[in-house]
Amino acid sequence: MTNTSITVLDGGMGRELMRIGAPFRQPEWSALALLDGPEWVVTAHRNFIDAGAQVITTNSYAVVPFHIGDERFAARGRDLAALSGRLARQAAEGTGVVLAGSLPPLFGSYRPDLFDAATAPSVIDPLVDGLSAHVDVWLAETLGSIAEADAVRHALDRAGSGLPLWMSFTLDDHVPGVLRSGEPVGDAVARAVDLGATVVSFNCCQAETITASLELAVRAAAGRARIGGYANRFVSSHTGGGEANAQIAAFRDDLDPMSYGDFVRRWIDAGVEVVGGCCGMEPAHIAHLVALAAE
Repeated sequence: MTNTSITVLDGGMGRELMRIGAPFRQPEWSALALLDGPEWVVTAHRNFIDAGAQVITTNSYAVVPFHIGDERFAARGRDLAALSGRLARQAAEGTGVVLAGSLPPLFGSYRPDLFDAATAPSVIDPLVDGLSAHVDVWLAETLGSIAEADAVRHALDRAGSGLPLWMSFTLDDHVPGVLRSGEPVGDAVARAVDLGATVVSFNCCQAETITASLELAVRAAAGRARIGGYANRFVSSHTGGGEANAQIAAFRDDLDPMSYGDFVRRWIDAGVEVVGGCCGMEPAHIAHLVALAAE
């Protein structure tokens, strides 16, 4: 019988687009398919839906100036976000799959040092505006600091959005128990819950890193939010500089679906209720997680 307490997310959209042959390169990353081949986005979403994902995430992660440039974002950011929502809705039509609106790090992945609260509204507000009509929940993901989480809450309040909020932090793969900003996991989880997040996850870091922080997270949530995890498959985690927007990272060869499932099984045993995959986790990984959730 399916374990109805476990929600299975999709996998990494960007690298799934690359895997199936969609337009893909840095610096545009997954946004290039919105610009040059939106039909590929629908195909990628459907691949994860066919694998059994209960939630798919809009392809809006790279719709930020960091990836598409200031001028293109100013001219087309809102419309590209709306397009990502429409494509996800098209892919999910008739399936009952939940659509999560991806609200990404506004100034670059793994760069909490670049966060600027004063200019954040000019980036996040067009995303919220473009996605609002199409999504069921908000997923603020790869948050590197508590200030980034605060900016998301402020943006949703400005928009008057009453949709559920899920938040997902990225952790430092080299220092246990902290965000990439250096802030403690417990503080981040507690703040996310205070901001109204009903799911608090960790993503786009090593599976081992997530495993080491789950006890802290469960304790900090204190039953007020569901805990989740969706790791990446990168060989190593980028840290600082321009690396996250300058190269396409290699994948580990020890995180096939079965091996990743071993981590996720331990997460579920620790109290995690929302699982999925980030960069490099393919439909086969998600299909295996669906099988785990049915045990």
